[in-house]
Amino acid sequence: MQKMQITSNKIAAPSGHFSQATTIAARGTLVFISGMVARRPDGTIAGIGDVEAQTRQVCENLKAAVEEAGGAIDDICRVDVYVRNMEHFDKIHKVRREYFKPPAPASTMVEITKMTSPEYLIEINAIAVLPDA
Repeated sequence: MQKMQITSNKIAAPSGHFSQATTIAARGTLVFISGMVARRPDGTIAGIGDVEAQTRQVCENLKAAVEEAGGAIDDICRVDVYVRNMEHFDKIHKVRREYFKPPAPASTMVEITKMTSPEYLIEINAIAVLPDA
């Protein structure tokens, strides 16, 4: 199943690593991944105070969730990103480029004031479409 990037010259180019929109055939299995934070499998928090380390752990958690469902990180077509500090935008997108190859998922990023732990700097939820087996 091929995910395709949609780009319109009627919309400003993305300011980070994401697509204006993506398309994917509507056949397959939808996977809705809950908000992932920087918790390691043992429950400890990765990268306290380090947004790049936390983003990397969040992406590893997204990858593990989609793989457990039978897919791959490239099957993720939409992410919603919640951050404690929008000034971390460039650092977050630097790490996202390591995980999300073109076409990047469609994305929204918003700054929020609180998360379930004061140590969390980022949370990401995702939607993936897995091809029929």
